[in-house]
Amino acid sequence: MTDGPAPVASVVIPARDAEDSVGDTLAGLALAACALQVIVVDDGSRDATGAVAERAGAEVVRAAGEGPARARNLGCARARADVLVFTDADCRPTPGFVEALLAPLADPAIAGVKGAYLTEQRSLTARFVQQEYEERYRRMAKRAFIDFVDTYACAYRKPVFDAVGGFDERYRLPSTEDQELSFRIVATGARLVFAPQARVVHRHADTLWGYARKKAKIGRFKVATLRRHPGKAVDDAHTPLTLKLQLLLAPLALIASLALGALAALGAPPWALATAALPAALFALSCLPLTLHALRADPAVGVLTPAFCLVRGLALGWGVCAGLLAELRGGVLPEATA
Repeated sequence: MTDGPAPVASVVIPARDAEDSVGDTLAGLALAACALQVIVVDDGSRDATGAVAERAGAEVVRAAGEGPARARNLGCARARADVLVFTDADCRPTPGFVEALLAPLADPAIAGVKGAYLTEQRSLTARFVQQEYEERYRRMAKRAFIDFVDTYACAYRKPVFDAVGGFDERYRLPSTEDQELSFRIVATGARLVFAPQARVVHRHADTLWGYARKKAKIGRFKVATLRRHPGKAVDDAHTPLTLKLQLLLAPLALIASLALGALAALGAPPWALATAALPAALFALSCLPLTLHALRADPAVGVLTPAFCLVRGLALGWGVCAGLLAELRGGVLPEATA
């Protein structure tokens, strides 16, 4: 993947302890019909990630475990092509992934492209996560241009990436560093588009606890990202308004449901029961669009969608509260040094 004609794109993959999955990532990229420079940044792995990548023909950059933002920047510094493609070591590009991702860049006015997830997992949690993403993809598909790009499947023109300084390396954990980069790039006037056919197969969180932990971490770091890009708290191409409402409604719905049971046991009048039930009813209403789509696509997940949304809302809300407290204490991200 490194010899032969000049690469059309340089693919950068941060990887930590990914020996069981990075081979699949590289095998998927090997199906591309164009020449690629593939760079795996072994970010302090304690396993054979680097060796697996080297055997598959990738260039391997050794990093010190300082997080995916710095790892990607180190990989990009080695890039020889004018287009940067990003994916992750727990993703398997589908046939045609690279071609679909690069096609919009035939228009010189387009600076970046975002792709999409698939999953082959069968756990209910992972299947809900896929339906959650599909809701967001439907939202993005309606827009000519987007402002929100995840690096599990995306491409940027390298001069655009370099002009904004790459990823903010203060993000030491996989979190919202890719969102923050796309917000910065769009702020320069660059145009980004969504290519839904550019798909990678991903290993979603497959337990409810793992899903909740991931959402809490995202909520925590999202506070720091939105402090730097406050306008995105109002609207971005990726986040449905219903999700923002659920951050407020989820805890109210939980408290109201507990209160409703207590009131019913005490024989409260109907008006009191109706008042107590209102937050839960509003929360259920906010879940309706996703629930209806999920019922059509995956009925078992559709039935459970309101419960999954409740967990999501509570976990994100918890993370946002933690992020706000961290900001008051000095911030989730360390201050940049001169």
